[in-house]
Amino acid sequence: MLENKNMGTAVVTGASSGLGEIFADRLAKRGYNLKLVARRKDRLNALATKLQSKYGIKVTNLVADLGAAADLENVVNDLRADKSITLLINNAGTSTVSPIIKTSVDKQKAMVDVNITALMLLSDAVLPNFAEKNEGTLINIASVLGFHSLPISAVYSGTKGFVIQYTRGLQEEFKGTNIRVQLVSPATTATELWDVAGIPLSALNQATIMTVEDCVDAALSGLDRGELATYPSINDQTLIDTYEDARIRLFKGSQNGQVAERYLEN
Repeated sequence: MLENKNMGTAVVTGASSGLGEIFADRLAKRGYNLKLVARRKDRLNALATKLQSKYGIKVTNLVADLGAAADLENVVNDLRADKSITLLINNAGTSTVSPIIKTSVDKQKAMVDVNITALMLLSDAVLPNFAEKNEGTLINIASVLGFHSLPISAVYSGTKGFVIQYTRGLQEEFKGTNIRVQLVSPATTATELWDVAGIPLSALNQATIMTVEDCVDAALSGLDRGELATYPSINDQTLIDTYEDARIRLFKGSQNGQVAERYLEN
């Protein structure tokens, strides 16, 4: 486990409930001061009071809707100016799970704004400081729906697919440095996101639902183990290895200036 001293400041987005709330608790326990970002001021204030009392750390709250351009800009400017930040968890997300023709343009744009734009701009805000110090940790929360899409998840899966490829690109960019970039892809987790998405957890197979505590603890265990990609619910490591090997071989196989033979006329 990471040492419980001189940890600096950890930023957690979507911190007022679900994964974000548990990430905040676990990081406070590890000795991080916290900067918590979410829309619900009352919940953030209650969480800050609890964590400061329980762990003796400092908590700063940034009340913001990351889907609103002005709020996002304020948070970006704050993070860019804060040299104490050593860890950012891009956890905030939103989802509407329904057929595309039944999903309003506003809800589609909201998924792009929060799941893609905010995640990218917040990463942009901290990475220059990480690079200057040659130290820092970025954790991006994606989803197993980033590499698989359902008839009702086209936009959500698309946004999480961005998170996966963006994070992999950053890993390549900072390879060989002391900057760690972790990709976490949970499956079904017991968060309020399902209420937002329009599908109650009670409608799902209960055996497939992971608690937020287990998901966060698995993610941080993966970080401690040095994993680049963490899949909290996948028990069979060979599935992960086979997938990683196949995608790399597929890319290498694409590096060919000749048209594939199956497309050539006889």
